[in-house]
Amino acid sequence: MRLRVKRETRVGRTRVQDLKVAPRVSIIILNWNGRRYLKPCLESVLAQTFRDFEIVLVDNGSSDGSTDLVRAEFPAVRLIENQRNLGFAAANNQAIRATTSEFVATLNNDTRTDPGWLAALVSAMERTPRVGMCASKMLFAHQPDVINSAGVCLDRAVIAWDRLGGQPDDRADDEPGSVFGACAGAALYRRAMFDQIGLFDEAFFAYLEDVDLAWRAQLAGWRALYVPQAQVYHHHSATSQEGSPFKRRLLGRNKVWLVAKNYPTPTLFRYLPAILGYDLLAVGYTLLVQRDLNPLRGRLAGLKGLRQMLSKRRAVQRQRVGSSLATVQLLQPLSAPWRVWKRYAHLERPT
Repeated sequence: MRLRVKRETRVGRTRVQDLKVAPRVSIIILNWNGRRYLKPCLESVLAQTFRDFEIVLVDNGSSDGSTDLVRAEFPAVRLIENQRNLGFAAANNQAIRATTSEFVATLNNDTRTDPGWLAALVSAMERTPRVGMCASKMLFAHQPDVINSAGVCLDRAVIAWDRLGGQPDDRADDEPGSVFGACAGAALYRRAMFDQIGLFDEAFFAYLEDVDLAWRAQLAGWRALYVPQAQVYHHHSATSQEGSPFKRRLLGRNKVWLVAKNYPTPTLFRYLPAILGYDLLAVGYTLLVQRDLNPLRGRLAGLKGLRQMLSKRRAVQRQRVGSSLATVQLLQPLSAPWRVWKRYAHLERPT
């Protein structure tokens, strides 16, 4: 269904209605000092075979001339300029609220899309009404035969990772399949889902906000699909480097909030020892081996904001469909602690 914006004008005594059809898809690109990536990103989006879309670029207070480039070379792009960095969640929400399209695509500024990327996502979304999000096949820009992300996974200890990350690209894998959620670096969302469960949680600022959204969606009965035909090439963590103190601190904090908001009871109490055990191992490793306090500081900040998340939890759990046990079946089984690190080993390579 296409959304229409009605505008009325009068010519003499005659009222004329001008119906302007809104695009089916709003592609939202968030930028913060990413000028060197913007031109190839925007050129690839403008070359899409699916044409019924608009581009909204939200700039989070860049100081590198990003907005000048967009105005000069991409006048068709709708530009929203912020005076400061609002974070990934709030800036994307800002653009979602400023649009009326049936579908919303979120795309990192450090990506380059295949021409059929958007067509593949929209086609997959249209086939199943209860699909609320579609994940792209994200390949490393520096290693285009290696997968960066094929959707997101979450296990019962609330450890999140990129599905198939680091594995060779299997070109024979061409059928969409169910996943826990989509990486918001290249995803398509149904606006009807946002209307029911809400947008990205702005308290998260950045990191794991897409996992939180996916968990809320799954609890409310929405499905997620991985669409392998929707290919994107990604410079991983180009804005905030992998392993940076900033990223580690926010990941630690936001993991606490993921548990507090979304884990259904009584299964939360069943898996709480595992959640705490794996977390203590992770924090202990960073303290003793890496001499890094940021993961601990992040978790302490998460505990400090626990009251706010518990108030949000009530709204999340009210929308849950199915039993507590059934919703936990959506999460991956626990793995041995020495296997968990392998999920992230490929991210240590330079990009």
